[in-house]
Amino acid sequence: MLKNYFKIAFRNLVKNRIYSVINIGGLAVGMSVAMLIGLWIYDELSFNKSHENYDRIGQIYVNQNFGGEKSTWSYLPYPYINELKSNYKSNFKHIVVSTNPGENILTAGENKLSRNGMFIEPDAPEMFSFKMLKGTWKGLSDPQSIMLSASAAKALFGNADPMDKPLKISTDRNVKVTGIYEDFPKNSQFSGVDFFSSWDYFVATNAYMKQKKWDNHAVAIFVEIKPEISFAQASASIKNSELDVIKHLDGMKEEAATHPQMWIHPMKNWHLYSDFKNGVADSGPVEYIWMLGLIGFFVIFLACINFINLSTARSEKRAKEVGIRKAVGSLRSQLIGQFFTESFLVVILSFFVALCVTAASLTWFNNLSAKQMIIPWGNLYFWLFSLGFIWVTGLLAGSYPALYLTSFQPVKVLKGSWSLRIQGGLLAALPRKVLVVTQFVVSITLIICTIVIYSQIQFAKNRPVGYSREGLLMVEMKSGDFYGKTNLLRTELKNTGVVTEIAESQSPITGVWSENGGFRSNGKFISEKEAFATLSVSTEYAKTVGWQFVEGRNFSKELASDTAGFIINETAARLLKLANKSVESPVGEIISWQSSWMTNNIEKQFKVLGVVKDMVMISPFENIKPTVFFLFGAPNWINICIDPNVSTSVALPKIEAVFKQLVPTAPFDYKFADQEYAVKFAGEERMSKLATLFASIAIFISCLGLFGLASFVAEQRTKEIGIRKVLGATVANLWKMLSQDFVLLVVIAFLISGPASWYFMNKWLMKYNYHTEISWWIFAVTAIGALLITLITVSSQAIKAALMNPVKSLKSE
Repeated sequence: MLKNYFKIAFRNLVKNRIYSVINIGGLAVGMSVAMLIGLWIYDELSFNKSHENYDRIGQIYVNQNFGGEKSTWSYLPYPYINELKSNYKSNFKHIVVSTNPGENILTAGENKLSRNGMFIEPDAPEMFSFKMLKGTWKGLSDPQSIMLSASAAKALFGNADPMDKPLKISTDRNVKVTGIYEDFPKNSQFSGVDFFSSWDYFVATNAYMKQKKWDNHAVAIFVEIKPEISFAQASASIKNSELDVIKHLDGMKEEAATHPQMWIHPMKNWHLYSDFKNGVADSGPVEYIWMLGLIGFFVIFLACINFINLSTARSEKRAKEVGIRKAVGSLRSQLIGQFFTESFLVVILSFFVALCVTAASLTWFNNLSAKQMIIPWGNLYFWLFSLGFIWVTGLLAGSYPALYLTSFQPVKVLKGSWSLRIQGGLLAALPRKVLVVTQFVVSITLIICTIVIYSQIQFAKNRPVGYSREGLLMVEMKSGDFYGKTNLLRTELKNTGVVTEIAESQSPITGVWSENGGFRSNGKFISEKEAFATLSVSTEYAKTVGWQFVEGRNFSKELASDTAGFIINETAARLLKLANKSVESPVGEIISWQSSWMTNNIEKQFKVLGVVKDMVMISPFENIKPTVFFLFGAPNWINICIDPNVSTSVALPKIEAVFKQLVPTAPFDYKFADQEYAVKFAGEERMSKLATLFASIAIFISCLGLFGLASFVAEQRTKEIGIRKVLGATVANLWKMLSQDFVLLVVIAFLISGPASWYFMNKWLMKYNYHTEISWWIFAVTAIGALLITLITVSSQAIKAALMNPVKSLKSE
């Protein structure tokens, strides 16, 4: 019997090829999208799970009050680690201190590579469960040691055994290789970290670390809690331990006034909840998980609607088949089995097509989403979920013909006194109309959301940045050989004829690496709510980056007093005026600053020399930070402005030759300011591309269903169309008659989706301080586009039906 069910089901699929292709194709596309999004969500939810103890590892953060709002910091004073280990270690299995990941030059013989790495304490490999290929977790116990990733070891030593081989870090630290670990996967917080070296050796070779300043928040502290301790308990135990910091601050009243409190951010939340609001981790990539998850659900929902819609529509034509089979002795249970078999056959075929499509498109999708995902062929849960989906979808699609059509008496059906129109009246087609409206509500909402996301990205891209990015090259001083050679580099680079100016700075132009408080004017804090970005620069910085002065002047080499001068941005100038009402112009005003920048934290006074336009140095979606620029400090970046009349392809070889001659120990690693600025849009642009892709697929699936329904309606009304043509109806009249119902459904869908999408996207935009407004034209374009798509889809079948010869449609059956 089962063999017979499948034989009949297969014959029906072959007989109705167009509907079979629409059903199988639409459902397969929807399944494939759901699989890709499911793999993406699984990858996000699996972040850091490659670390065996990830559910017990955390990082210590500090919340500090600024003007009634809590700000969250992840870096702490280096001496605090000793207080933590001495007074608070009872709840922890491991406590390790680390630097922030940063690029360093690794030199092995003639090979010189720039690689991302960290300096960390010896317990780290065990705590983070490194997958050791050579050596052991104890490899960092030797102060002059380094552990390399497999890829870095291969790049430095080729096929030779790297163990115990000598290596130099930043050309001035001699270490030996004591371990090789497997590269961390992309969904790990340490992805791309190619080496770990000894913390003790880092401290011994860095003078500023030996000073052990309590007001210099410069290190990360990771902990592993004991199995019987919860993160809430561990956080509570160290909540006020920052008081140990305050007592060492030598009268820094500002730090004490911020009421700092320590807490532990669990590793399982590092990625998903990475944005903090008023001291609480409340958002981050988890928002994208919800967003893509909803998109995936709605896309598969649309595909299922199509399948169910077309299955029920086509089943009406099989009423006579049911009557005949009942008349010759078929049991109702057998007919139910037949319809469910056909339904499951379509779903199973769609599933295998979807698997093929997913496997074929996974490499492309990985590139688009910056992931390393694979189909989990051996994962039991993947197959159980897939079987569950097949079961539910097959039941839903087959339930109508299986349970409803098989319930009627064969006599009525065969006499012709039965039809769904007679049985259901106007309500017969209502479920299908509701499903079509639902399809277009989802599709139109996705289109509006995609346009809003794109508009937000373009709005931020068009934001004035306050400097010139074109032809601006940035080189980090990763080797001690860079220092003291800036003037010589400037001379040689200008002599090439391809460089107009070079300057030094403490951080790259597209980032801020230092923030400080303690700025006062007339005895009052200039800002109590947020810290200032503080940036040490050289006098040539203004010309190199193209500063735009609002008032005042640049630093001058001829004036020694300028070392006690500030140049501030517009945001800092506004805050200065708010703090000191008597200030009319910031230029010439005196600002007092107490910070670890100054010897013994002595408060010093600085004169404002000029005000420049706000520079977008951090996120283009956020407010500009108040910023001060000064001449003292230790710059570690070289910024080079290429002559705009010289092409980059000509300039780079000449610039590289100068660096290789003057700094031979370091590879010529550079970054373009415009490319680094573009990286700041990567997350939003990736989401925009994904939203565009899935919105397009949603429209495609909806149009497939619309095409199938239009074809069915035209076929159902063949005789009506023939009669109307005989009575004088034109092709235009018939096209209007067949299209207007579908257009009305799309209009209803737009009236529902318009307000809903405005509400959700307006809420999404509010998370950005710098955002666009949702314009009326977005809704107008979407509405017109949806109507055009509907008309184009429906018209092919409507016009075909209207052009049919009425003689054929009216002849006797």
